[in-house]
Amino acid sequence: MKLIPKLRFPEFESGGEWSNKSLKNVAKITMGSSPKSASYNEDKDGLPLLQGNADIKNRLSAPRIYTSEITKECDLGDILLSVRAPVGTIAKSLHHACIGRGISAIRAKNNNSQEFVYQWLFSFESAWKNISQGGTFDAVNSDDIRNLKVPIPDPQEQQKIASCLSSLDELIVAHKDKLDALKDHKKGLLQNLFPQEGETVPKLRFEEFEGDEEWVEDTLDNLATFLKGKGISKSDIVGNGKAPCIRYGELYTQYNETIREVVSYTNLDPNDLVLSDANDVIIPASGETQIDIATASCVLKAGIALGGDLNIIKTNINGVFLAYYLNSAKKKDIARVAQGISVVHLYSSQLKTLTVNIPSKKEQKKIASCLSAMDELITAETEKIEQLQQHKKGLMQGLFPKIER
Repeated sequence: MKLIPKLRFPEFESGGEWSNKSLKNVAKITMGSSPKSASYNEDKDGLPLLQGNADIKNRLSAPRIYTSEITKECDLGDILLSVRAPVGTIAKSLHHACIGRGISAIRAKNNNSQEFVYQWLFSFESAWKNISQGGTFDAVNSDDIRNLKVPIPDPQEQQKIASCLSSLDELIVAHKDKLDALKDHKKGLLQNLFPQEGETVPKLRFEEFEGDEEWVEDTLDNLATFLKGKGISKSDIVGNGKAPCIRYGELYTQYNETIREVVSYTNLDPNDLVLSDANDVIIPASGETQIDIATASCVLKAGIALGGDLNIIKTNINGVFLAYYLNSAKKKDIARVAQGISVVHLYSSQLKTLTVNIPSKKEQKKIASCLSAMDELITAETEKIEQLQQHKKGLMQGLFPKIER
């Protein structure tokens, strides 16, 4: 099999085969060595200490641990590779730092492109599991890394591929920054569009409601009726089922404050199930923690089967408004009434005691529309990022030739 990629830029189509080189001939490799824990500090005495996969993923931008005992070092821009479970995570170092035993630092040499090496290692990330070994946890040793075979074209083609993929990375980062900004904006809206503890009106009101009266205080017991869903087990879910349904665990993993379309279906007889009315608000009856159980969603369609362990709130309040309200300003109140340690339970009798402040129908609708529109922007941005990431994955599969191992 010739070492030629499926996808090649026009100016390199007649360039012939790539070379198959060991990583040690392409780059300088530094294996980390952990300093003594007595040297660790948070006072920025010495160098930032990067120790493993968690540091590569979470703490490159703002290291928290420093060490005054310098063992092995990486430079700004070095490729950092996690060599202990999980193996293969990579990132570019943002610091001159000390690296522990869980990390290897890689820097291209012999006129090879640092960005090309980084992008190829990124494409190889999932394949490390076939190389790693170990009993208690997987790891790769220095020989595994140094002898890793890397397909290498001439420097000009390396640079072309590196520029293509890095520009796509920059686009993905820009969209992630936009997504973070949208999420921060939504968080701010949730804090200001609903009355907080001890308040009867929100800090922020739309212009047309600024002169309106205070929101009306009441309990959910007086404003709603409560039902319980009926059991739909995991084994009852079928891909081509006739009845759309929602199981309580999906509120944690699949849905936000509004449910327009469902992800699960069943062939159970609808006459034996509890079906939704449009505008129903559902909230889990059990969960892992008290703070997380305040996970409310409004079902926008009638006829959806609602599974067991779901509290169903039926009310004339705008359901989307109520779901956002419960998930934000009332989250701590719900956590306080929920019971349990290893498994937390939330009963309708507890939800009935919640005190809420409710505005006019028009203001409810305005707030619900505003937050729903924000969530639509967040969803669209999330999907755009996923599309770009899939596009990059496809490009890498075409731009790098496959090496048989």
